[in-house]
Formats: sequence, structure tokens, C-alpha cells
Amino acid sequence: MMTASNCPPADGLPLEMRRVVTGRDETGASTVALDGVAPRSDAFRHIPGMMSRLIWATDPALTLPAGAIDPTVSVTSIVPSHSGTRFLIVTFPPDSVFCAPDFDPVAASAENLAISPGLAELFEADGMHATPTIDYGIVLDGEIWLELDDGRSALLRRHDAIVQNGTRHAWRNKSDRSATLAFVLIGTARACETQNDCPT
Repeated sequence: MMTASNCPPADGLPLEMRRVVTGRDETGASTVALDGVAPRSDAFRHIPGMMSRLIWATDPALTLPAGAIDPTVSVTSIVPSHSGTRFLIVTFPPDSVFCAPDFDPVAASAENLAISPGLAELFEADGMHATPTIDYGIVLDGEIWLELDDGRSALLRRHDAIVQNGTRHAWRNKSDRSATLAFVLIGTARACETQNDCPT
């Protein structure tokens, strides 16, 4: 039976996406350890069309995970610690939703803090932010602008890839339909921001 949560939006990907995770059984043979919807798949109520799906997460570890334990349910920060990872699929609604007469920025901010802890706190009022991560991204559907400092920007279209090296940025959807991107965030140590910040 189709419900609002698993019906694809008219112009994009569904909120509930199947996730298959491999692991090892008790004999060490490879197997499907988890098969189903990631439990941290959230549709924002106060930002219509915004969706976040935390697909997987790792903490710094010396061994490969073997069991069927889902680490996403215990994640307390979307931004991974040094050498940790996060795999996210995010749907960005058109920027016009933020200008709608019934848009409530206070409620939207509170919801973002609840759904994206550790990341939402880094957002400036205009959506610009920087994380101590290297992010690999790919546009799955739609198009989106990557905004950087001093008005620099790049338009990314379906199947374009991005490597975001911890720089200050924002995502701007100037189109009239949603854009969905997949990201892998890898936690790093902060480097010098400018040449003057680097030790000699």
C-alpha cells in the first residue's frame, strides 16, 4: 500500500529508500545484514519538500563492522568525528519555499536542529556553513547551485559530482523543483584557513 511517506514526490526521489547493508554471519560468510528503510529518514514539516536520509555512519574504527547493528540510530552529530563517516541523501526544495507567506523560520530552525544535530548549529543566517569534513557528493536528481565565498558559485546538474574540502558554502535551489544529492562526509582535522594561520 502506498502512503505519503513512500510515494515519490512528483519531481524526485521517495523519502523512504531501500538500504542494503552487507555483513558477516556467525561463520564469517558474507551476507545481507540489513535490508530496509534507514530509520533516520526524515521529511521536514516546516520546510516543505526538504528531506534528509542518514544512510550509514561510522566512528573511527580499526576493524570492519560485522554485525547487523545499525549505527544511524545512535548518531548524535551529523558531522562525523575525525576519521568517522556519514552517508546522507538530502532533498532540497526550491528556495521559493523560504519566501512563502506561511514559512516559519523559527520552527524550521528548531526542526533542523532536531534532525541534523551537529550540522545545523554551524549554519549562518543565510545558510552558509563550513564543516571539518571532506564531502563527496553527486546530484541524483534536479539541479542546485553551490555558493562559495565572495559570490563565487557553480551550477551542478544531475550526475555532476562535487568534492567539498571543508570550505564555507551553501546550497541554493533556484529551480522550481526539488534537487536530491547523495553525500559522503569524512571527518578531518581542521587545517589552516589562510597562509597566515599556518605554523612556520
